[in-house]
Amino acid sequence: MDSASQDINLNSPNKGVLSDFLTDVPVDPGVAPQTPAVEGLTEVEEEELRAELAKVEEEIVTLRQVLAAKERHCGELKRRLGLSTLGELKQNLSRSWHDVQVSTAYKKTQETLSQAGQKTSAALSTMGSAISRKLGDMRNSATFKSFEDRVGTIKSKVVGSRENGIDNLPSSPGSGDQPLPDHAPF
Repeated sequence: MDSASQDINLNSPNKGVLSDFLTDVPVDPGVAPQTPAVEGLTEVEEEELRAELAKVEEEIVTLRQVLAAKERHCGELKRRLGLSTLGELKQNLSRSWHDVQVSTAYKKTQETLSQAGQKTSAALSTMGSAISRKLGDMRNSATFKSFEDRVGTIKSKVVGSRENGIDNLPSSPGSGDQPLPDHAPF
């Protein structure tokens, strides 16, 4: 048999398999394939189980249809009452947030974070006080006093010389003691 001229049945479980030994057998999609009976079951028991399976599957289909009808009815009632999906979402989120807030885990976490915040605040306050005290001690030190005096002296020379129109600042070597131009931007 030539594989190019072979007719393939698309409903066959062997579709696409081009073999001289396999033949295409049509499969009815409405019929479940029969599996060999499980060992230990008689044909009567197998028939009873298959009948019960069919009944349960039929009940499942019926329940799905009933559920779909109930959901449509629920949607219609909500529409008539003016309830929107967004309103329901807000209500659900609000209820969920409330449930979280009253949970034991949330309360314990909130308490722990509150204590941690208080301890951190106390530590930062203590550290700020210590830094302030150290800066005060440093300002009262002889080195800082000497530095402050020198800055004051330089300031008085700069401010005093500008008031008198005299430049008392020492010039850098090689500057030629040339005055600054008057058109400086500041």
